[in-house]
Amino acid sequence: MAKLQFHLQANDSQTKARAGKITTDHGEILTPIFMPVGTVGSVKAVNQQQLKNIVGAQIILGNTYHLYLRPGTNILEQAGGLHRFNGWERPILTDSGGYQVFSLSGTRKIKEEGVIFQSHIDGSRHLFSPESVMDTQRSIGADIIMAFDECPPAGCEYIYAQKSMQLTHRWLDRCIKRLAETEDKYGYTQNLFPIVQGSTFKDLRKESAQFIASKNAAGNAIGGLSVGEPEDKMYAFTELCCDNLPGDKPRYLMGVGTPWNILEGISLGVDMFDCVMPTRNGRNGMLFTTQGVVNIRNKKWATDFSPIDHGFECETSNYYSKAYLRHLFISGELLAGQLASLQNLSFYLWLVTEARKHILAGDFKSWKEEMVVKCKQRL
Repeated sequence: MAKLQFHLQANDSQTKARAGKITTDHGEILTPIFMPVGTVGSVKAVNQQQLKNIVGAQIILGNTYHLYLRPGTNILEQAGGLHRFNGWERPILTDSGGYQVFSLSGTRKIKEEGVIFQSHIDGSRHLFSPESVMDTQRSIGADIIMAFDECPPAGCEYIYAQKSMQLTHRWLDRCIKRLAETEDKYGYTQNLFPIVQGSTFKDLRKESAQFIASKNAAGNAIGGLSVGEPEDKMYAFTELCCDNLPGDKPRYLMGVGTPWNILEGISLGVDMFDCVMPTRNGRNGMLFTTQGVVNIRNKKWATDFSPIDHGFECETSNYYSKAYLRHLFISGELLAGQLASLQNLSFYLWLVTEARKHILAGDFKSWKEEMVVKCKQRL
């Protein structure tokens, strides 16, 4: 059907922040946007109705590596794709699995053909190639699919980063060729986003961004950051990549991050973000709120009967108290992880929605500087 469209609606006059609208076959996405991570077709501890009605998610993620292993492409194809399988009617983005393969450094082998790896489930061996990853993502049926890349480790030497980047570029050409040879599945378009690599070397990042830009894809992603490098380096290389990627296409900073990381990323020109932090940290008792970071397990909250977060409109955050949520965590109740995840995801979506409002209003910079300080506070 229709190729992904991006309409730039406003540029902030004091930063590189921008507001836009992405249109896919499964609906519109207003940017800047945060995308909850649903690795195996499920955002942990949160159901689809909650994602839609409480969190306000406009798009969620799935992961090719995990969905390929379980439930497998055969079941997904029988279901009619991931949208029908999990009941999510809005846009979906799938990560290619490159990062997961990178994280399996002890059990995988990288070759020109692709990556041979062992399943974390049963130890079985598999090959991911650019072609097979494109086929798998066709079967999953996401609206936005990622090119297969190699993600070099933080702190790697220049020659490794250069060879890795060049391999990622060769793999990208194979991804593009494979998509041109195959049909969209399920009656709607799968849009490819290439990924910029190059570790923390300026010349490599610039070269990679310009190579990716030359492919005229529907959108572009920045990978290989937030993998252990200092925050100031992450911001510097994010800005370098954004400056060398086309302004008329959405820019996606992969795997980032904290609320303040997201605010700084928006100010540098990023449109799309994802991270497991809201749900993973939430399940461990860390809350991100409009007033700062809360460790809800701390005894200080045992008799605090105020709402979890009264600073924004969220049914969950205003209904339950901090004391009650702490009690659930200390008691080991499953509801604790669900409520904390709902708070964090709702806050993240509120944060990017507010950022968009302030970009459109023309006062993003002053608001952002105030919010970064608030978000970092430990309560």
